[in-house]
Amino acid sequence: MTGSHWVLVLGGLTLLAGCTEEPKPRSVAEFVDNPIALEAAVVRCAEDRAKTRYDAECVNARQAVSILEAKEDRERAKAFEAQSERKRESLRRAQEAAAEARRRAQEAERQRREAAYLAQFGELPPPEDDATDTVDEMDNAPTMVIPEPDNAPDLDTAAGERLPASDGSNAPVVETETPSDLNDIREELQRRNDETSN
Repeated sequence: MTGSHWVLVLGGLTLLAGCTEEPKPRSVAEFVDNPIALEAAVVRCAEDRAKTRYDAECVNARQAVSILEAKEDRERAKAFEAQSERKRESLRRAQEAAAEARRRAQEAERQRREAAYLAQFGELPPPEDDATDTVDEMDNAPTMVIPEPDNAPDLDTAAGERLPASDGSNAPVVETETPSDLNDIREELQRRNDETSN
């Protein structure tokens, strides 16, 4: 072979070496933006860990995996916090509803006792503002007839005579009217005569 042939062969080999130059390793940002390329690099680097341990592209792929895992952890924590907040809100509403139910039950019990107490005296409980009581419901209310006392004081006294206050207080006293019946007047005069003669 002549010298010119060697020059051509050498030029071809140089040209071939320039074409087969290894591509620049992909950066961490490229792996983060392109999950398919990241997955391919992780699979390639996992085949021979000892050989690819310090390979620039494998190092970048591992760092991208760490960044994506941290991002997923933050998103999971956010979702968990939102779920916890919803549970806390639901629990708070349930507690408020239970407290309101207890308050209503206590109010209903108080009204029932008050109605039972007033029924002893033949009175109806006061109607509620929003209640629509009908005449039939009021007719079914329990009533009680209070009898007149047997030992009621006799109010038929002589004209101008005052009834003393029974409790010794200074309450106003009632003056009775003049008896209109002639027989009552005669009996009253007879009683007074009997008292003065004794």
